[in-house]
Amino acid sequence: MATASKALVLMAFMAAALCSVSMATGLQHGYYYSSCPKAEDTVRNVVQGMINNDPTMGAAFVRLFFHDCFVRGCDASILLDPTPSNQQTEKTTIPLRGYEAVNKIKAAVEAVCPEVVSCADILAFAARDSVAASGDFTFHMPSGRLDGFQSIADEVFQGIPSPAFHLQELLDNFAAKGLTAEDLVVLSGAHSFGLTHCNFVTPRLYPTVDTTMNATFAAALKKVCPPPRNGGGFISVSNNRVTDPNKLSNQFYHNVASGQVLFTSDQTLMDQTPTTGNKTAVMVADNAANPIAWMVRFAAALVKMGGIEVLTGTDPGQVRKVCFATNSAS
Repeated sequence: MATASKALVLMAFMAAALCSVSMATGLQHGYYYSSCPKAEDTVRNVVQGMINNDPTMGAAFVRLFFHDCFVRGCDASILLDPTPSNQQTEKTTIPLRGYEAVNKIKAAVEAVCPEVVSCADILAFAARDSVAASGDFTFHMPSGRLDGFQSIADEVFQGIPSPAFHLQELLDNFAAKGLTAEDLVVLSGAHSFGLTHCNFVTPRLYPTVDTTMNATFAAALKKVCPPPRNGGGFISVSNNRVTDPNKLSNQFYHNVASGQVLFTSDQTLMDQTPTTGNKTAVMVADNAANPIAWMVRFAAALVKMGGIEVLTGTDPGQVRKVCFATNSAS
């Protein structure tokens, strides 16, 4: 009974937090209730089916949403294909999964409501529904985003935090997007599921193992990821090699505390900075000990991230007919 009561209190706090975020960004809950009542259900059903067929897709959708929002804001610029006039779009820089999946979701929504629901909102809904499917908790995702017109490859590495970043670099990167240290720690929990590639991991394994990495964990990783000179940089490796790699959960924080994470940018959450002290390490411990609280925080942080530099109302944007091209190019 105590656990149930605690969950209800936390959910109430979450509702208040999500409401304030949506009001601040100009987004709305139920934006499509009148113009396309089946929009969110359509996205949810397609996403659920895809994850049922391939459990790794949940993390792929969340990662796409993150990459989209951290470059030019949440405007679906990550989805645009190269064109004769722009050969270097965002998607040419990093091999992300899920582009074709998003195109299929968009086609399903267009079949219900043509030219009503933006690709930026589809990405947001897909991330929310992936959390529900892979993490067993859900929340309202405000909508009303417009799709942008531009996608510039050079902006990716200016916006996306590197897996080699240390704590202060991460804090600065997130602050530039209006996100806090708590947002950083909470959203990092998404590394409890999904896949990465060995080339992001080998710098911590060779020529010597990073001293902050668990020795047994490192030995097992070396069996998957060979030294860079031997190739294998694009071998896939699960972010979470301790428990279910397709389950979004607070397991990430246990992994950080025990030195069983892949990236410098994950392990550095245990570090200190002159301005924050050991604040992020305390947050890691708290999220490890309180799974329900982490769920609430993750939902609020994902919604907050979904409000980064959004285009709404009369802003210069559009609702694309297809997600991989602007309307003038499709």
